[in-house]
Amino acid sequence: MAGATIPFNRPGLAGNEWRYISEALEAMHISGDGAFTKKCQALLENELGAARVLLTTSCTAALEMTALLLNLREGDEIIVPSFAFVSTVNAYVLRGAVPVFCDIRPDTLNLDESKIEELITPRSKGIVVVHYAGIGAEMEHILRIADNAGIPVIEDNAHGLFGKRGGRYLGSFGPLATQSFHETKNFFCGEGGALVINEAAFVDRAEVLWEKGTNRKRFFQGLVDKYSWIDVGSSFLPSDLLAAFLYAQLEARHAIQKKRGAIWHRYHNELKEWAMENNVQQPCIPKECENPYHMYYLLLPDGEQRNAFIQAMHQKGIMCVFHYLPLHLSQMGIRFGGRAAQCPVTESVSDRIVRLPFFTGMTDSEIDTLIAAIKTISIPFRKPHGLS
Repeated sequence: MAGATIPFNRPGLAGNEWRYISEALEAMHISGDGAFTKKCQALLENELGAARVLLTTSCTAALEMTALLLNLREGDEIIVPSFAFVSTVNAYVLRGAVPVFCDIRPDTLNLDESKIEELITPRSKGIVVVHYAGIGAEMEHILRIADNAGIPVIEDNAHGLFGKRGGRYLGSFGPLATQSFHETKNFFCGEGGALVINEAAFVDRAEVLWEKGTNRKRFFQGLVDKYSWIDVGSSFLPSDLLAAFLYAQLEARHAIQKKRGAIWHRYHNELKEWAMENNVQQPCIPKECENPYHMYYLLLPDGEQRNAFIQAMHQKGIMCVFHYLPLHLSQMGIRFGGRAAQCPVTESVSDRIVRLPFFTGMTDSEIDTLIAAIKTISIPFRKPHGLS
């Protein structure tokens, strides 16, 4: 909604973005794999305990790298949640794989671990987990299933950088994980992402793919006297100008998370009574999970009331939005047999979810206005539609 009094997102600077961009310009290395690229990667490797982190142009690009690393072939199957962004599926479809859509849990909106085993076939080559809203999926259970089937787990952690489950960082459970630094994320550079490699056996080939399928990295390390094309690959590296911007954001991660946490808890605490009175479901944070405060959403009783809520907020100048549409019911999803998928929770949640404005620079006045506006909305009592 153009001209909204309170937009859904407003990107904000952490402080050193212009300084670091100037330093990158002065160094005259503004293509990929420059000094700030290395700084970002080292910071993430140290924090996450990853074997290697490679910055990419987007989380989509990082997901496409995971598909290449899995050596997917035509007809291979990848189990994915239907409640996810299209990039989560596109990365594997591009390699000829067939998405097998799985339903989500009604509490955390994460992949329903109890539905996975029935979807595994001899063609299954991986399970993709999306940590929705940055709240950790049931990774212990999912990893046991994957280990028993001999297939890897890929974590799409676009929402969850620095979130934890059982004291362990999200994106550190599976052999491969991806991150997003899109403008709407906690830490951003406009467009950007990262491939997180937790299994060392993937590192060498990932670096080749990252460098357009060449052994250029080994050349600069003095391990070969010239570099050449040795594998498939693409131009996955972001400009060092983007990395400079991102480094300023990551450097301020503790302050950013503190601000976002304060906003999240104000929403959660001050809307609790209204939510109970109006039969609205608030986010569920299991005790073993540490929230990275990526978003705040509400689940209304049904789609009609969700749409009316969004319209009422728009009339007050407040930009609220819905989220993912079920992938299995999309035009492309149906082409892959999605119509046969049993995903009732996904369908229910997609109809009922609304995301509130949530960005690091929100002022107390904006939060006061938004909460007051929500409390003026009375929702006729209806039993929630679907499984919730």
